[in-house]
Amino acid sequence: MLPARVCSLQERPGCGTMKFQGLRVMGNGVDKEWPAQLRDLWSGEIEWNSPMARWCTLQVGGPARAIAAPASREELQSLLGVLAQLGVCWRVIGRGSNLLVSDAGYEGVIVLLGRKFSAIETRPGRKAGEVMVRVEAGCSLMKLVNWCIDQGLQGLEFAAGIPGSVGGAVVMNAGAWGKEISDALLAVTFLRGSGEFVERAKDGLAFSYRHLKTEGMVVVAAEFLLQAGDRQAIDRRCGQMMRERKEKQPQGLANAGSFFKNPSGFPAAGKLIQDAGLKGIRVGGAQVSEVHANFLVNTGSATAQDFLDLMRLVQETVAERFGVRLEPEVHIL
Repeated sequence: MLPARVCSLQERPGCGTMKFQGLRVMGNGVDKEWPAQLRDLWSGEIEWNSPMARWCTLQVGGPARAIAAPASREELQSLLGVLAQLGVCWRVIGRGSNLLVSDAGYEGVIVLLGRKFSAIETRPGRKAGEVMVRVEAGCSLMKLVNWCIDQGLQGLEFAAGIPGSVGGAVVMNAGAWGKEISDALLAVTFLRGSGEFVERAKDGLAFSYRHLKTEGMVVVAAEFLLQAGDRQAIDRRCGQMMRERKEKQPQGLANAGSFFKNPSGFPAAGKLIQDAGLKGIRVGGAQVSEVHANFLVNTGSATAQDFLDLMRLVQETVAERFGVRLEPEVHIL
């Protein structure tokens, strides 16, 4: 939603264009005193000059000038309004699982939709056994999957083990085992730049492979249509998927999940990278996983530049060998 890294991956860039009345504007269009003005105009939780390595699953990235964590729809609405007034650039993230931030960091505001923005509500469906589940964007997918297990609700088992937030999963149309998050969706609630909340049904949304066209809006919540089922059977299915993930994906090393999208009309990205002889290759502290070639992992000392250089090496080698340039699934900030 706004995570990815979706991420994570809800991640969406924005830059305010409205000017606060009486604001002193510097040469670059933004008052250098905007941090003090933000503190005066918005009372929510802010952390200053925080390394993005703390907030991204790749564990790299320089400092963001500010990390703002709204705890409600109203706080989010207010925050984005203030940032627009100040002309400050911002980006929304969730769990940071689908995000690569440069070593230089981000001279703006990272809007973090996290645990304080993760409520789950239910209402009866139209048919017997149906349940409509409304989830705020900051809820982690794993929290939602575990909640569904406890409630005996089926329809999201394929999401077991997918990192990131609900918002990021919606923005990225995350998927696994032949299913995508859009398959279970009923509707998505967005926040427009104008400050208006709007809900759109699934048939009014433009989903594609690993993408939702948001039209510049922020994903605030998603509603899913799930079915009542046998709790133990749902738990077994989720457990099996988790075990298969652990067998096929690297464990114990920081990563962002699948790094590249699978190209249309070609074998999967991981197979192309493996067949190009790149499994295990390193640039600095970044490495193509020896377990799954579509995972780029942090061996412990990687920088963001290491990942960027390794990404380009993989892209150029695969393009030269197979005639297709891999597109990152990870968002680069």
